[in-house]
Amino acid sequence: MLDLWVLYGIIALAFVFDFVNGFHDAANSIATVVSTRVLHPVQAVVWAAVFNFVALWVFGLHVAATVGKGVVEPGTVTPYVIFAGLLGATAWNLITWYGGIPSSSSHALVGGFAGAAVTQAGFGVLIYSGIVKILIFIVVAPVLGMATGFLLMALTYWVFRRWHPGPLGRLFKRLQLVSAAAYSLGHGANDAQKTMGIILAVLIAAEQLGKDDPIPNWVVVGCYAAMGLGTLMGGWRIVKTMGQKICHLRPVHGFSAETGGALCLYLAAWFGIPVSTTHTITGAILGVGATRGIHAVRWAVAGRVIWAWILTIPLSAGMAAGALKVFDLLGWA
Repeated sequence: MLDLWVLYGIIALAFVFDFVNGFHDAANSIATVVSTRVLHPVQAVVWAAVFNFVALWVFGLHVAATVGKGVVEPGTVTPYVIFAGLLGATAWNLITWYGGIPSSSSHALVGGFAGAAVTQAGFGVLIYSGIVKILIFIVVAPVLGMATGFLLMALTYWVFRRWHPGPLGRLFKRLQLVSAAAYSLGHGANDAQKTMGIILAVLIAAEQLGKDDPIPNWVVVGCYAAMGLGTLMGGWRIVKTMGQKICHLRPVHGFSAETGGALCLYLAAWFGIPVSTTHTITGAILGVGATRGIHAVRWAVAGRVIWAWILTIPLSAGMAAGALKVFDLLGWA
């Protein structure tokens, strides 16, 4: 039986990861609404944090179940494997945050969890159906976000083609408050649940829960609260990349990007697919920018972001594997 203080330490680290996820991915929720100057940055993070937490009462826990039971065989890993996975994911998040790169916290978590598990027990421990689903949506999420953002922006141009810029701008400043709230709701539903899944896995590994037991309420509330508090801290380095460097945005563009991204996240949460909120909103911003022509998008910046997406899972897996090796040397694992 695992020492309870070790168990509590691993769960505390999971909450720290959720907190870091909140300020790392705050840009997903607030970049467009800040860059269009609809809200002051402090107002924007409060707005996003509130709706991150409200997601607790709106969505089910399908994504949490996929991460907790659908990536690695729950009964074949130790709590120290999960500890190492969390360390790898948190380290990658901090590195990309410092570099202002909007990488995926979700894929960092999956990569760290899988990398540590493979180091401990070999590739047979992976549940390939879950892994394949996540890998497929590394491509599908940004493409779907781009298509949705492009179509919504094109539709908005057509519907409001006879409006003057002044009244149009005032209308979409109000509408962007709604779209930012809708996106933050989807962000909370998808990202906070991934940490719930990890805590569920460690409780099963520590024999505190059975494989078929539901996620305890304190885990659900704690993860949403940690995500909301992290979002309140903001992620200004990434906000600049998302909201200013990829393409220039006005309220009408921000509304279309956020609405398109929110629709994709709601669909993913419904089917229990742990997609990257970062990939989704970045794709939507690219789609919205593309409606003004290919030169409206700074493709060099987008290319740097895509490289981060490609490297997130292998590098977070590598760091988690390294952490587990250190645990072995210390005689912990």
